[in-house]
Amino acid sequence: MKSLIEKELQSADKILKPDFSSKSGREFLVFYLQAKFKQILSYDSHCKNPLFRGINPNFASKFSRRLIDNPSKRLLIGITGESASGKSTICREIKKDIEKFSLPVSVLSTDNYFNDISKEIKEYGGFDNLRDAGYDLDAPSNFQLDILKKDLMSLSDGDNIKAPMYLPNGTGVSVPNALDIKSNKIIVVEGIATMYDTVQDVFDIKIYVETENDIRKQRFISRACNERNQDEENAIKHWNYLNDVGCKYVKPFRNQSDIVLNGNADLEYFADILEYIYTFTNNYEQTPVVS
Repeated sequence: MKSLIEKELQSADKILKPDFSSKSGREFLVFYLQAKFKQILSYDSHCKNPLFRGINPNFASKFSRRLIDNPSKRLLIGITGESASGKSTICREIKKDIEKFSLPVSVLSTDNYFNDISKEIKEYGGFDNLRDAGYDLDAPSNFQLDILKKDLMSLSDGDNIKAPMYLPNGTGVSVPNALDIKSNKIIVVEGIATMYDTVQDVFDIKIYVETENDIRKQRFISRACNERNQDEENAIKHWNYLNDVGCKYVKPFRNQSDIVLNGNADLEYFADILEYIYTFTNNYEQTPVVS
């Protein structure tokens, strides 16, 4: 991928930047993006550990029509996947590139839209006790999906929002209107709730991150024991719960996604793809100034 970046930067055969305010300019942009995306897919298919595992055959035409017909709306990208699949890691890599290239991108986690269950946690004497009592923590009914959808539609229309913040400290507390999220040109939203029924149709691009179960299990237990100070027995118990939840609520959306990514792909390679996308979308020939 580094070679493609260098070739793009050194190429003397560059296109003039299209006029995106005109329909013909947007149509040319779509043609250009499709050609570059095919180039990425071709390169990726020859890699030892490819990033792309699947592309919905209707994605290109649907996304192209969206760019041409609705240019004023922000671009919403939803990223989902089972627990420890790598979706949060991918978003962290995206955040690095946002900072590196000063990209107009906002990132939002749907985990902040969990219901406040602090009362239930107190009643049962702890988060783990509530789980063991059969409370389905990750069910669609345990998310503020109405608020999430409203917020996403506001972001899509160009309005900034104040998202809730779910405290990741085991208390189950949700603080309303706590996070300032700017409506940038691109909004990346990650979490299992991105593809729940009442929310999924808001997104322009739906991405499913897929990783084999044994790798996910190893990641989850290591993270639970080393980063969250959980004992191994409880970590395994929670893993079994999350694995069941993933099969029930998350995995069915794999076939409805636009793009399936390999959650075990090399992060440096993923970062190179992001850099290449940035390069070819910002590397136009300058329009000559007429004196």
